[in-house]
Amino acid sequence: MNDAFSWLANEFSNDFFSFILSLSLLALYHAYLRYKVSKNPTYTVQAVNILARTVWVEVMMKAGKPDVIPVQTLRNSTMAATFLASTAVLLIMGVLTLSGQSNNLESTWHVLNAYGAKHTQLWLVKLLLLLLDFFVAFFSFSMAVRIYNHVGYMINVPYSLDHKVISPRHVALHLNRGGNYYYIGMRAYYLSVPLVFWLFGPHFMVIATLLLIAVLYRIDRAPKVLADDYRE
Repeated sequence: MNDAFSWLANEFSNDFFSFILSLSLLALYHAYLRYKVSKNPTYTVQAVNILARTVWVEVMMKAGKPDVIPVQTLRNSTMAATFLASTAVLLIMGVLTLSGQSNNLESTWHVLNAYGAKHTQLWLVKLLLLLLDFFVAFFSFSMAVRIYNHVGYMINVPYSLDHKVISPRHVALHLNRGGNYYYIGMRAYYLSVPLVFWLFGPHFMVIATLLLIAVLYRIDRAPKVLADDYRE
């Protein structure tokens, strides 16, 4: 038993360490973003979008804007989430197809794998994690579409009714919940980058994670002018 455990530890140590390191780096990056947002609510683009959606719902429901404006805006968001959910389905089918051809492709993908294990079982585990990641993306975008459809009805309820539940604050919470699902779906897509590079070797996974974090920092950071205006 001890010999088998030692063999597993030695054989898969590089892959296991790279996987844990990549997840830890991504978790630390998102913990850093949450900390910065707690200090400055306009630090990230996502935080600014939450504020914008909240104000937008209040304006749409209180100012008597034409009904076509919120409907068209929500339609655009629904179409984007639908497209990404459909793309996730195609990617799931691609991963399933790839898993059925593992015997033919495994040796080709391992040409650059100088430090990781090359066992078929580990290859299937990698594909399973990639498949799970795309399922998370599909579920998240599907939930975003569902909530956007609900908000389309709620936002057109006349504000003059003074409904206790369908208030601008309540509708904004629903809309931001849909935005959060959309955000999770996009993060799942981003996570697929290091998972795909893991198929080539554990060192490629770590490098891809570092590059991904650098790119995410650029696209997550809100323009500094917003932070300056907020402080004023």
